[in-house]
Amino acid sequence: MLAKDLITDDIPPLKTNDTGLMAINWMDEFKVSHLPIVNNHEYLGLISDTDILDYDITDDELGKCKLSLIRPYILGSQHIYEAIKMISMMKLTVLPVLDDELNYIGLIPASVLIHEFAALAATREPGGIIVLEMNNHDYTLTQIAQIVESNDGKVLSCYVNHIPDSTKMEVTLKINREDLSAILQTFYRYNYNVKASFHQSEFKDDLKNRFDSFMNYLNI
Repeated sequence: MLAKDLITDDIPPLKTNDTGLMAINWMDEFKVSHLPIVNNHEYLGLISDTDILDYDITDDELGKCKLSLIRPYILGSQHIYEAIKMISMMKLTVLPVLDDELNYIGLIPASVLIHEFAALAATREPGGIIVLEMNNHDYTLTQIAQIVESNDGKVLSCYVNHIPDSTKMEVTLKINREDLSAILQTFYRYNYNVKASFHQSEFKDDLKNRFDSFMNYLNI
């Protein structure tokens, strides 16, 4: 999915003749901490609520204030992974989107990206999760997928997280099976370090253990 597909029309940009107070009111209304300032189709930069308060410009027109604006943006033709990366790195609540001629065409709220990322990660699909930990040089998606598929499973999504200050990484798998027992046993057999797993059979085992403990208590 491209960035332009996530543009929302619900949040308008600020104009140079808008005041700092208007900007604060809009941020409060739309539940964001940043808004772009646009002159016609020219993207001037992104202003935050702290900028307005720090510069004490609530009563002033934005275009008449000497502001040191940041200018983060993404092209409409870029993938949403780039948008997620920029919003995360810069701790933004909105990300302006420009066309190939660098004209402002809209913005993406962070909340929209969260919903889309949830869809990309297949979080809404039924299934279980396995987290593997391994050395960076041992990572091979082909073998991991073969282990899952040899147990009649499918990898719905896979995400890699490098552990800081180490040569290790975490691999998080979303799998379309709610009972991962057979898949886990195969990972163990191939000497994979299963750091965590979340699936139906664990819930059932936990529920059974709690029920057995409760019945033992009643029999006392």
